[in-house]
Order: sequence, then C-alpha cells, then structure tokens
Amino acid sequence: MSIKISQLSKNFNQFAALKNIQLSIDDGEFIAILGPSGCGKTTLLRLLAGFLSPTYGKIEIGENEVGTPERSLPPEKRNIGMVFQSFALWPHLSVKEHIRFPILHHRFIPAELKKNADERIQQVLQMVSLEKLSDRMPNELSGGQRQRVALARAIAPKPELLLMDEPLSNLDAELRMEMRKEIQKIHRLTKATIVYVTHDQGEALAMADRIVVMNNGQVEQVGTPAEIYTRPKTPFVAKFVGKANLIEGRWENDLFTPHLSPDIEWPDDGVADEMKYFGCFPVRPEQLYLTKDRNKNDSITGIITSIQYQGKEIHYVVDVSGQEWAVHSSVYDQFQIGEQVFIHIKHAVRKNNLVILK
Repeated sequence: MSIKISQLSKNFNQFAALKNIQLSIDDGEFIAILGPSGCGKTTLLRLLAGFLSPTYGKIEIGENEVGTPERSLPPEKRNIGMVFQSFALWPHLSVKEHIRFPILHHRFIPAELKKNADERIQQVLQMVSLEKLSDRMPNELSGGQRQRVALARAIAPKPELLLMDEPLSNLDAELRMEMRKEIQKIHRLTKATIVYVTHDQGEALAMADRIVVMNNGQVEQVGTPAEIYTRPKTPFVAKFVGKANLIEGRWENDLFTPHLSPDIEWPDDGVADEMKYFGCFPVRPEQLYLTKDRNKNDSITGIITSIQYQGKEIHYVVDVSGQEWAVHSSVYDQFQIGEQVFIHIKHAVRKNNLVILK
C-alpha cells in the first residue's frame, strides 16, 4: 500500500512536533524513520496509525484520504497492523490465541481467511518460528519470543501497512540482531509496506529500503542506506548516521583545504553539494588511519586522548588543535593515551556502485 504525506504538521498547544513533512512511500517498501528522541518520529507514526489528527496537511493511504485537520479515520478503519515498543500482549491469551484474535476481529480481513483461521495461524507461527510454543502464555516466554508474538499478531490479518514503533529497543544486543533477520524475513514473505520507527542507526541501515532522517520535527534527508551513510546532506545527518567528523575548511574547484592545515588539499570523493555549502568535509572514523611517523605530506598531527577497545577494532579520540576527531583503527596498530600521532585520510573511490576506501 502506497502512502503520500503532504505538508503535514502537528502542534501540541504552542509546540510544533512536526513541521511541513513531505514524503511518499511506495507499495511494499520498507521505510525506517530515524532520529533522536523528541524529533517527531513517533508522532508521525501515530498520525499514520490514526491515533492523532493533523494540525495541517493531509495523509493518503492507498487511494484514500485518511487524515486531514477536518477528518481523520480512526485506527480500526485503516488496514494497518501495529507493533509496539512494549509488546502489549494480553496476559490471559496464549500465543495461538493472540494470533487468532485479529483474524476474527480485524475489519479488513477477507472472509476466506477468517473461514480458514487455523490454517492462517499455522502459517504465521511458521513465519515467526513459534510452532512449538503455540500454547504458551506470555509469562512463559523470553523477551525475543514475546516480540515474535507481537509481530505475529500484527501480520496475521494480512494488513497492507505495518507500523512498528521501536519494537526492538527493550531487547538485549544479541536478540536485536536476531530479530532484525526475523523482521526482514517477514517483510519478504508478506510484501507489506513497513514504516519502522527507530533511534538506532544500525537497525535502519541494516533493514530499510530507504531511511527518513528526522530532527526537530523536520525531515533532514531521505535516501537509501548507502546514500544516507556515504553522502549526508546536512551536518546533523553526517554526525547522527556514521558519527562523521565534520572538518571545516574551504572548497575550491572540487578540492577541499582544511582550515587547520592550509597546505593540504583533499579531492572531492562524492561529498554532497549541500555539505560543500556548509564548508564541511564529512570524514567517517573508519576513513582515517594513524601512524607514529609523518610518512606523507598530507598528514595532520594530533594527540590521543581516549581509547576504547572493541575487539575487531580500537576506537580512538584524537585532539587536533582543540578539536576531537574519532578514528577507528585496526587492533594491530595500537597507540597510547598522550601519544602524538599523524592522521591520514583514505579517499573514497566509487566503482560499480560500491564505495572503496583507498
């Protein structure tokens, strides 16, 4: 089911939670709404679900206008499924009965599907790998299993639009990785349009077809995960997705000269025009490397101020003329706090739609 959001704004008294949102979502697309707490992403999801009415603008789902300031369809009149952050399971219903409930009561469910409810329940149990746990109660399940039940309940009536509000935030790191794969599998099997709200850039980059990055109630950038990560258009996107170092300097003829090192010139390796307007060169931590000796003319001097061992790599913070630069380095090249180092940049080379650092 396609979605069209036009000039959408939402005010709570004098506070503008959303400001002039423009967004189109294709049928069957997986969209991640990404941003920090308070940016408006959950408000946008609640507007899509019908829990809130727009202050200005409109929402169209499929061929129907479902939300305007004058008229907003309630959730039960929209063909949607919803997965909440808190799971929201009923303590008195088993796994199987959680799945049966929407099949019997969802407004838009086809008569044939309702007639063959038991067959549909088995299909959904297989999708979420809960066949052996169908008679268990919620208090007998782990956190990951409860989240699977919430997903199963949402997809059981075959909704055309699936809304997810930070569904993995209450799980531990290992379970979150496992559930990412489950959600991707569900998307492939159901072919439903998914709008997935998260503050976790890893989730958005791993699962979404496109990412909508939000900040202060506005859309900062919309693009594929690769576009958002490698070609951020604003300083906020560069810092929030990928934790890029924003090096200030001057752009001239597609060459960048950092203010703190006027003898250096970096070639344009795909920096967005919008970032050039801000006078910035976004450099991701893995795009930099450190040496103990000045073995190149384009090196920049810094002092190690923080070290975090991460197993496969080491995360350094380097003081460069009073600025803090993040550098992710190999575990085989180790440095000490207080040590002087020389920073070099690996330039991005685009080949067959891939970005290679050299």
